[in-house]
Amino acid sequence: MTMGDPLKTFFSPALVQRLAGDLVRIHPSFPEHAFVAEATDGLDALELLDRGRHIARALARHLPRDYPRALDVLMRSLGPEHASDELIGAGMEPFFYYPHTLFVAERGLDHYDLSMQAQVELTKRFSAEGSIRPYIAAHPERTFALLRSWAQSDHAHVRRLVSEGTRLRLPWAPRVAWLDDHPERILELLELLKDDPSTMVRRSVANNLNDLGKVHPALLLRTCAAWLEGATAERRALVEHALRSAVKRGDPGALALLGFGDRPAVRVTDVRLDPAHVRIGGRVTIGFSLESESATDQSLLVDLAVHFVKARGTTPKVFKLKRLTLAPRERKQLRTTVSLAVHTTRKPRPGTHRVDVLLNGQAENLGSFEVVGAGPR
Repeated sequence: MTMGDPLKTFFSPALVQRLAGDLVRIHPSFPEHAFVAEATDGLDALELLDRGRHIARALARHLPRDYPRALDVLMRSLGPEHASDELIGAGMEPFFYYPHTLFVAERGLDHYDLSMQAQVELTKRFSAEGSIRPYIAAHPERTFALLRSWAQSDHAHVRRLVSEGTRLRLPWAPRVAWLDDHPERILELLELLKDDPSTMVRRSVANNLNDLGKVHPALLLRTCAAWLEGATAERRALVEHALRSAVKRGDPGALALLGFGDRPAVRVTDVRLDPAHVRIGGRVTIGFSLESESATDQSLLVDLAVHFVKARGTTPKVFKLKRLTLAPRERKQLRTTVSLAVHTTRKPRPGTHRVDVLLNGQAENLGSFEVVGAGPR
């Protein structure tokens, strides 16, 4: 896989052959050729996660039928653990173990203890955040007791599994109704991790809280308010990250917790949207000035909301812009660029796109620009 290749190409025939080789070294009777043939058949037509599932199904059919024996082979084939207490910079390589986690998630519920030991080893190499969720759903109390002990682990990636695996809206993972119904149990675990020495773990705790706020916004605010009392700089950064979606929504409570609760006395001038007509794939530059009308300093959180045209109406997307302190009568110029490139998560459509500046969550219209069809290639 080279830079510029689609992510799905990580799960390639070469990777399947590598996986087969790992298994043969541990279990010489593993049917290497039959596994490779089945795991690569139709692989090209699938996207990233479906490729992983396809390989996992082939694994299940060619490993020993007895789950404990199959799991033993799989675990003894594992390579080295994560090289550091971080995931940033690891690239796609940990995804090599995605089929392994799927095997445990789908085949191991009847062998709880063995499977949970496997989760610990897998999360040290990839992440068991998705594969642990069926175990939470099926055995919530038993699993939460184990998670509580894992929160005290010496291994940062095991501690991260505690917070990441219990997220209410974990990307690429099914929701777990028991978690939605028992947010206070999640918070009991997060309390153990909120001052974790690992930046990776604290970032996961913040992501968990951010998810929780989408379902239980009042509980998020109460928790963050309590955590801010006597907070270290690291914990305050965690809380700010946890409140990011609430801030984007303009939640008054979240803004107040971060010191941006006051309605600003500010005049917006010198607005410029350039160009006024932009083609799909192009960029528009948005500039304006903020002029204080206050006799005292003002703390400002400045964001932009661009109302993108969708198939049915418009949907605002908030772009983080700047935090600043505006002195009495001070004037500051701000400028940013918004891309109209086509992404998998956002496909621009022709039409009028309104732009608002959000000052401590308060929206003020800056005008609009017109998106027209893509230009000639």
